[in-house]
Amino acid sequence: MSPAIGNAPLRPVSTDLLRVVLATACLLLVPLVAMQFTREVNWTGFDFAVAAFLLGGTGTAWVLLSRMVRGTRERKLLGLVLLGALLVVWAELAVGIFH
Repeated sequence: MSPAIGNAPLRPVSTDLLRVVLATACLLLVPLVAMQFTREVNWTGFDFAVAAFLLGGTGTAWVLLSRMVRGTRERKLLGLVLLGALLVVWAELAVGIFH
């Protein structure tokens, strides 16, 4: 019998992690494509690596931590906390809001 949340069985972790990788890659395509059309977007390899780490790390944290939380309300709260942390770190790296 497979573990379940509510009545739905859980997908394998590898499937969810593959989705995180694909979503991260798709999101990173946005600045890559924008760099081809405008000089306003000027990312370096380091910028892409940091963004991949932040997005992939947040997605991976969501996949792993959401499996430990049973209630829908708690899962939504977990998602909001992870999203908030991602946005704060991204803003700090982009413009240094906490200097």
